[in-house]
Amino acid sequence: MAGRRIFVGDLQGCSHELEDLLVSVAFDRSVDRLYSVGDAINRGPDSAGCVRLLREFDATMVLGNHELHLFEVLAGRRQESGRDTLASLTEAHDGKELIEWLRQRPLLHVEEDVVMVHAALHPTWTDLPMVVELLEQKRQILDQGLASSEDPVWFATTARYCDEHGRRPKSDWPPPEPPFVPWDDHYAGPRTVVFGHWARRGLVNRPLAKGLDTGCVYGKQLTAWIAEEDRLVSVDARRSYCSTSQSPGQSSRG
Repeated sequence: MAGRRIFVGDLQGCSHELEDLLVSVAFDRSVDRLYSVGDAINRGPDSAGCVRLLREFDATMVLGNHELHLFEVLAGRRQESGRDTLASLTEAHDGKELIEWLRQRPLLHVEEDVVMVHAALHPTWTDLPMVVELLEQKRQILDQGLASSEDPVWFATTARYCDEHGRRPKSDWPPPEPPFVPWDDHYAGPRTVVFGHWARRGLVNRPLAKGLDTGCVYGKQLTAWIAEEDRLVSVDARRSYCSTSQSPGQSSRG
C-alpha cells in the first residue's frame, strides 16, 4: 500500500477535531504522512495536544503567524491578546519540549510537486528552494526582534491580498479594491501550493492552490487535502472555541 500525504488546515488548538479528521481520512501512520499548514496553536483549548500529536506523527509543518506570535510573547516583545490561549502550551508539563519542536519548523516546505506555506507566496518567489534559505535567514533576524512588517517572513505568514509586485493593501478588510487581489490569483505554478490563514475566505480549491483554513476554531470545520487522491475531507468543529466578534479576516494575526 502506497502512503498518502495528508495536509491539514489551521488547527489553532483543536486537538479533538484533528483526531476526528485523522479517523475520517483513515490515516495509517505506518505509511501515510501528516502535514500542517501552521497555526497549530492558540485561540482553541488544547494547543499542547495539537503539537503533541504533530510531533508524535513526525508531521511536516510550517510556521504560522500564531507560532511567531508565541515566540514574540516569550521573548517579551509582544503582549498576549485577550483571545490568546497560549497558556495551554506554555504551562503544559512538556511545554518547553513542544515549543522547542515548534522552533525547529521551517517557514516554507517544498517538494517536487507541492509547496506548503502558511499564508502566501510572493509573486516574485520563483526559485522556491532559494526562498527557503532566504526565509530562514530572515527568521534568524526576526528572532533578534529586528524585522519590519515588510519582511518576507511576514508575507509568508500573514499576506492575503497583494498586487502583481507583491505590494499589500493597508488592510485586508473590507476587501481592498484593485489592483489588490487574493495573492494566489498571481500564482502560476508549477507546484500545487497548500496554505491556510484565511478563515473568512474559507476553502480554496483551485487546480494549483488549496486553501485549507475552514475556521475550525470559530465553530466551522477542519479540512484536509489528500494529495495523492486530490480529495478534500472535512469534519465539523465540536463547538466554537473563539469569538468571531473580531473577524478572523480582519486582523493580520488571523
